[in-house]
Amino acid sequence: MLHIPFAAGRKTPWEVIYPNLFLLIISLVVFAAIIYLVFLIASRASVRVQEWLKYVVFLVPATLLLVIGLVYPTFRTVLMSFMNDDSTEFVGLDNYVWSFTIPEILIVLRNTAIWVFVVPIVSTLLGLAIAYMTDRMKRAAVVKSLIFLPMAISFVGAGVIWKFIYDYQPNLTKPDIGLFSALSKSIGIDPPNWLLEAPLNTFLLIVVMVWIQTGFAMVVLSAAMKNVPEEVVEAAMLDGAGVFKTFIRVTIPMIRATIVVVLTTISIGTLKVFDIVRTMTGGNFQTNVVANEMYSQTFRQMNYGHGSALAVILLVCVIPIIAYNLRQLKIERTER
Repeated sequence: MLHIPFAAGRKTPWEVIYPNLFLLIISLVVFAAIIYLVFLIASRASVRVQEWLKYVVFLVPATLLLVIGLVYPTFRTVLMSFMNDDSTEFVGLDNYVWSFTIPEILIVLRNTAIWVFVVPIVSTLLGLAIAYMTDRMKRAAVVKSLIFLPMAISFVGAGVIWKFIYDYQPNLTKPDIGLFSALSKSIGIDPPNWLLEAPLNTFLLIVVMVWIQTGFAMVVLSAAMKNVPEEVVEAAMLDGAGVFKTFIRVTIPMIRATIVVVLTTISIGTLKVFDIVRTMTGGNFQTNVVANEMYSQTFRQMNYGHGSALAVILLVCVIPIIAYNLRQLKIERTER
């Protein structure tokens, strides 16, 4: 067996693993000792103390995780958005001025706004229509499963699939594997390079997100429509309302809260869209969005100030949507 000696000064794998392994074992022992101590105290304490310990055991770890995983990173990101590229000097609002004055970043913000406006509305409308139609089919479960299937695919996988669909071969000696190009040629139209033509490419990327999110909207809205009392629908039909009118005037108002939840949930997911753009165009050809630009600024250009400012802009956009969602849920609970 060939033995390759390690270079002088270079640590062996065991020398790297050993200190971390020791710390891991110590941490597990300390954690187990604390849990044992808590349960020992609880078993010998009064009912009042047991109630108090119950809240401590469940709330303290959750609160610590919330602070470490959400509150501190948010505070740190906001602070870094007022610093220079390597976070060594305070620059005030310069990073935010950069975000709203540079033409390339304005295109990024415009694209993100288009995504957030188009994807939730189109996905919800398609999901609503499909849910209404499939509920009256014999094999609704099979159809719904097929439509919901894209939700099981990662955004990267979906991007790869649709990149093949949009594939364009300018060289006539090579076969076209792109579905769109093949269909265009079959009807005598010379296809464009789908992912390079702006602003067409942005809307073609949006199609991928709609394809994924329609299944989610369909499942949630279908469940909501099944909770609409049949007596109300039958009463509307007896009063002379047609199927379409009953759906518009009766069913949709009764599931309005669910529609709002679906819209806001998809909106939040769309604001964070990254994988599709990164996989299909890399943010080039005027298809970039805030999440992808934030990644590029932070991890490729190593400009933490610009990346943090874009992250804060995303956060500011998400907060009103979440607040509105919570308000709607509170109103729904009050009505019940």
